[in-house]
Parts: sequence; structure tokens; C-alpha cells
Amino acid sequence: MNGPPAQAWLNTLLTLLQDGQLALLRLWHVLHLSGDAHGQPAWPWARRIAGETLLIDLGLARQVAWSLAAISVALACLAVASIWRGKRLTWLAAAALTLILAPWPSPALLFTPAAPTSFHRSPTRFSTDSIAHGARLYAQHCTACHGEDGRGEGPLAAGLLRWPPTFVGPLLGRRADGDLFWHIANGMRDSDGRQTMPAFSRKLDDADTWAVIEYTKALAAGTAASTFGTWPIPMRLFDVTVRCGQDGGRAMADWRGHQRVRVVAFEGDAGGLPLEDPRFLTLLLTRDGKPLVNVPQFRAGCVAASPLAWDAYARIAGIAPNRLAGTEFLADRGGWLRARSLPGRDAWGTADLLCSTGQVNKDRGPTSPGTDGLTSLLLRMDAEPVRFVQGGFIH
Repeated sequence: MNGPPAQAWLNTLLTLLQDGQLALLRLWHVLHLSGDAHGQPAWPWARRIAGETLLIDLGLARQVAWSLAAISVALACLAVASIWRGKRLTWLAAAALTLILAPWPSPALLFTPAAPTSFHRSPTRFSTDSIAHGARLYAQHCTACHGEDGRGEGPLAAGLLRWPPTFVGPLLGRRADGDLFWHIANGMRDSDGRQTMPAFSRKLDDADTWAVIEYTKALAAGTAASTFGTWPIPMRLFDVTVRCGQDGGRAMADWRGHQRVRVVAFEGDAGGLPLEDPRFLTLLLTRDGKPLVNVPQFRAGCVAASPLAWDAYARIAGIAPNRLAGTEFLADRGGWLRARSLPGRDAWGTADLLCSTGQVNKDRGPTSPGTDGLTSLLLRMDAEPVRFVQGGFIH
């Protein structure tokens, strides 16, 4: 009998470790054993479980899994020993033997240095306002070293002690947002104590720092999309108010978890609006973000109610804002953007997929012969759900 796929049990393990550490963090905070850092509960210990290491070292991950199983068995034996007094020594011996035989992982590999903000989450929720704010701050404070495109080739890069890392790769996915926050606020030093990145806590407040982090993700996506035709890390739909007709507006997150979304950069008169499609919500991007009037029947009429959405989507598409009109994006039911169709393309195809996991959900049936490109793409998105593991933890 085959065991579960590596990705399945590893995701479960990472989730358990993440939930356990978060529960411990909340408990310590509720008991007033730890304080706050930058507006969120601070991680009180100098080290944390290195989820990012477990992600790439399956041998270590298996040791952790078997050790956790051994602890569970030992606890069960202790519980039985407390009840069955006639066999207490036998059950106590079984518990001890289980712990002795467990393949305990090396602490040096299992744990990694932590910051007080290691488990912090961005409060901006990847909003278009935050992206626009982060773009301004990045241009002011970061471009000189990291470059306009995030490749780490800014005009001052060559003169630094260490060449800045490129964002156009998996770097942002390997680091938790809280760790990135700490590095930006407090700077970085090498093993000899020499400064390799200055601290920005006196120039950027907490909201500024989160905005820069959010913008670097969009920047990395756009540069990689234009260069390699893929996104280095999964991208969520931007958080923006959606207005359909004259309603009061709903948050983009309201559709997450149950509805696919097609995003269309639209420019023109109402007669050219795309048709509604029952397979997804169609969200229109317009330059002014204002609600549409006199929308013809059966035409899409839901608009991203922010003029900043146009530039935000242009950034992750990797094209100039003045060329965005006609570009389309597809997001899956989980709210992850998966595909991009550039202006001039007649039909969707697998070449438009910018975020592919390769992890097929075997509960999904095969695609029928003769299925059109868009349907095939939607079915593939459903069959390959995103499990974004950032900093070793699932988001």
C-alpha cells in the first residue's frame, strides 16, 4: 500500500506546527507573559521551528512527523497507565521505550533564529491602496540598491558590502512576512557584524513597512511575468471594493472560497463590455474606478471601485499601464490569480497559466475531449489548488 503523497502529509505537518506555534504565541500573550511588537503579539523566544527547512528536507520532516507520533503514543500510554493500575509499570515502560526509539531531529536543523515579528501578518490584505503607497516608498528608499525592477541591480548596488538579493525568484516565498518586516525595520548584518542593509524604522512607520513588503511582491510578479512568463510566488486578488451597478459595494474577499473571478482591463464604450459568464464573476478595471451606467443586458457591470487598481494589475502583469487595456486575468476559487491573457489573444490556453502547482487533485475528473481552452484552463485551476507555503507555513 502506498502512503499519502509527500505534499499531502507535509502540508498537514506544516499546518500542525504552524497552528501549534500560533496557539502558544496567543497563550503567552493572553497570560501577559509576552508583550506586543509593532501592534501585534510578539514572539517571545529567540528561535522558532524552521518550516522553510522542513519544506526542502523531507528526511528531517519525516523525523519530526515520527517524533510527534511517538509523543502521541507515549501520552496515550501514560493515560492508560493512570487508569489501569495493575499494569502501570508495563505502560510506563512502553511510554519510555517509545520515546527512546523515536528518531528525534537535530535541534540545530529543526530550529532557526526568530524575531519578535516572525509571526506577524500584514493588516493591509494586499490592497490596491497599499500597493500604490508601497510603490512610492520603494522608489524613494529602495530603488537605489534593489533597482526599479527588483533585480538588485540599482545604481548603488555595486558599491555595497554585499550585492542586494533579487526579488525576481523564490526569495519572498522563503521568508515569512514578519521576518521581512523585521529586516526592513531593523536592518541586516553579516556574520561579522557588518551592516549589509540599513534600518528604516526611523523613516518608515509600520504601515509604510507593510506597504513596501506588499509592493515588492507585486514588483517581483511583474518582472518575472515579463521575463519568464511565470510568477515566482502565488499572487492573491488585490483587496478592493467591488461595485456592481449602484450598490454600496462589497469587498473582493467576499467571493473568496466559492467563486472564480475574471478580471478584465476595460477601456471603451458600453457596447464593448464583455459578456457575463456563469463560470466566474467578471470584474472590470477602469482607469477612473467609477461605477458604469447604462450597462447593456447580459454584459458585465461589476467594477473595481478604485483608480489605483489599474496600475496595480499592470504591475503584476509586467506591462505598462498605458498598454493594460484588453488584458485579462483568471483567479481560482481560493482567490489566487492563476492566468493572464494579453491583449490581442483570441482564446485562452495553457500558455496563459502563470501560476501552476503541478499537484493534481485526483478527485477531479479528466477533461473531456473537445473542451474549449477556457474551460480546460478553469478545470486545471480547480484540479491544481494553490497551497502557498511562505516562510515554511501555509497561507
